[in-house]
Amino acid sequence: MLRERSAEAEQGGGAARVEKQHAAGKMTARERIEFLLDEGSFEEFDKLVVHRSRDFDLDKQIYPGDGVVTGHGLIDGRNVFVFAQDFTVFGGSLSETHAEKICKVMDLAMKVGAPIIGLNDSGGARIQEGVVSLGGYADIFLRNTLASGVVPQISCIMGPCAGGAVYSPAITDFNIMVKDTSYMFITGPEVIRTVTHEEVSKEELGGALTHNSVSGVAHFAADSDEHALRIVRELLSFIPANNMEDPPAIVASDPIDRVESKLNEIVPEASNQPYDIREVINAVVDDGYFFEVQELFAPNLVVGFARLGGRSVGIVANQPAYLAGVLDISASVKGARFVRFCDCFNVPLVTFEDVPGFLPGVSQEHGGIITHGAKLLYAFAEATVPKVTVITRKAYGGAYCVMASKHIRTDVNFAWPSAEIAVMGAEGAVGVLYRRELSEAQDKDAARKSRVVEFEEKFANPYIAAQRGFVDEVIEPAQTRPKLIRALSLLENKRDTNPPRKHGNIPL
Repeated sequence: MLRERSAEAEQGGGAARVEKQHAAGKMTARERIEFLLDEGSFEEFDKLVVHRSRDFDLDKQIYPGDGVVTGHGLIDGRNVFVFAQDFTVFGGSLSETHAEKICKVMDLAMKVGAPIIGLNDSGGARIQEGVVSLGGYADIFLRNTLASGVVPQISCIMGPCAGGAVYSPAITDFNIMVKDTSYMFITGPEVIRTVTHEEVSKEELGGALTHNSVSGVAHFAADSDEHALRIVRELLSFIPANNMEDPPAIVASDPIDRVESKLNEIVPEASNQPYDIREVINAVVDDGYFFEVQELFAPNLVVGFARLGGRSVGIVANQPAYLAGVLDISASVKGARFVRFCDCFNVPLVTFEDVPGFLPGVSQEHGGIITHGAKLLYAFAEATVPKVTVITRKAYGGAYCVMASKHIRTDVNFAWPSAEIAVMGAEGAVGVLYRRELSEAQDKDAARKSRVVEFEEKFANPYIAAQRGFVDEVIEPAQTRPKLIRALSLLENKRDTNPPRKHGNIPL
């Protein structure tokens, strides 16, 4: 009997529904878990659990497992907990017992100190169970919140995720969506059409590319289920199992004293000329490998993971190749979220700074750039992990302060000779400081040019800041990699604390 029930559970909703799942380009729940975890490592919980409802003839539809597969296994030999919703059983809808199974593995993950991975593929709450299913969602949301900052939480959206179901992935640390087969939204196109008379498709409203490039809800857009699961494995290789551990280290094959002479030529002589900050990052990190996060959202700020000397680091960098690297609302939120994750899980932060300021404009001001910009400032200031900053070119105004300056407890601050640390750019500063003189000059262009050159000589360099100790060292760009590795090695046992409190009140 037990063997028969176990075999029945592994069939999900039956061969016809499994075939339909495959026809839609999707793996089944069990196939996803098998692909994700190390071979033969999965240990399943609650395989024989069934729903308790007797209404709407549900008592005639009994499926062992009740639409979700839960348990634990290994990824690269490290413990993880996983749940995978099974769309072949009641459309993966969440029932009372379905929620209880998920809550059980989340509770155990927190006790053990291991990551939680959710593979979401569900039509939403099981309508036949009413408020009981809604209560199940709330039970999951509570555990997402309690686990936040304790163990990493990763969500894969591999099918529909709508209504209240979206809030669990929204609380988790990273959200991976699959192109063409997954979507997330609070209300679907039909409701929107009825209420606001707007015409929109599921993909436009809440598809993978929409949430990766427009809303910022998702962090990765995968090409397939398999690709999404590979991203999970890669992501976990950079981060610890819980907040009490350090990130996993590897033996670096890339020499720690490697010098990159091309960095000496990478910043254009004209300060208004763009360059790609990824070229700087790739030249500095181990093996030129940078695992970028939220690549499609707010591209004026680049964030992601890499290794320096075999140790994981989180990288935050202004991108001069897009909007000149300014900080706007989206970039500030993106950066703040990433910085806070790294601080939660003991991942050192390396900042590459080339920022002309905050993006001006009515829409930015009315959209709350003050509040959102303060989020990034708050995140950097609050972080107690090792923090190292490299100013490659512009560091203007309040944005200089925000981007991990010495004044907000950054441990080591380097600057390249091309760094310009000032309240504002030379052209703008001269227009303010010498307005009357320039208006009265006979040759206004010559007078302006002379004052700009004078201002640049006095302020558009890193040496004034270095004299004050705001920059620890002005370094040759080619030496950036060994300088960063030595600084991070120095800070390996750093201990810093914040004042005793329940929690801070970040400007949300």
